[in-house]
Amino acid sequence: MLTTDPHAIVELRQYTLHPQQREVLIDLFDREFVETQEAQGMRVLGQFRDLDRPDRFVWLRGFADMPARHRALEGFYGGPVWAAHRHAANATMIDSDNVHLLRPAWPHCRPSAARAAAARHPGAAAGVLQLTMFPLREPATPQLLDFCRHRMAPTLLRGGARQLAWFCTEHSPNTFARLPVREGEPVLVGLALFGDEAALQSFADSGAWARDVTPGLAPWLAAAPEVLRLQPTARSALHA
Repeated sequence: MLTTDPHAIVELRQYTLHPQQREVLIDLFDREFVETQEAQGMRVLGQFRDLDRPDRFVWLRGFADMPARHRALEGFYGGPVWAAHRHAANATMIDSDNVHLLRPAWPHCRPSAARAAAARHPGAAAGVLQLTMFPLREPATPQLLDFCRHRMAPTLLRGGARQLAWFCTEHSPNTFARLPVREGEPVLVGLALFGDEAALQSFADSGAWARDVTPGLAPWLAAAPEVLRLQPTARSALHA
């Protein structure tokens, strides 16, 4: 059992899948790869369908620190569960290397992720997670994080977000070369959980972000933000 913060290091993983394979992977993942990863000392924070890209699967997992990450990954990918199911999992994937290594942008800004004891009914409301990745000109500065805390986050909360989390790039070397990560690409990542698609759309239609955030944020950006609308799977710990 983890005795330290399991969110100090976070992997954001985006997989591009073969057509019609996402539900195959989700079924396998939710059945075989949640508790078995957590038994190695990591935390599966959430797994999601991309609502706008039918062949995209997105998930996050957390670790206490970089040495703990190495131990956990060695244990899982060298263990019997991955050996038994890796061929089935890999057969669903075109690309699994779109991975960012992150850390909380400031203390206590991580998500509250508690998996239900039993999986939710497939029709149960799980909310919609807006995940926004902001490519930066340089690693996140104190000035940017201050803007995030006092302008970006309050705008989302006023717009109906139920929960927020913020991460920026972890620049430690990747010590588990078997799983590549994107390096030299500093980002700020925001997670905003809304009750449903209608609530997220209402926020988008309000124009509050374009009015109150976009002009002030622009000087820090290296490119346009990437916005994902994500639906939690039945066993995602991060859900409404």
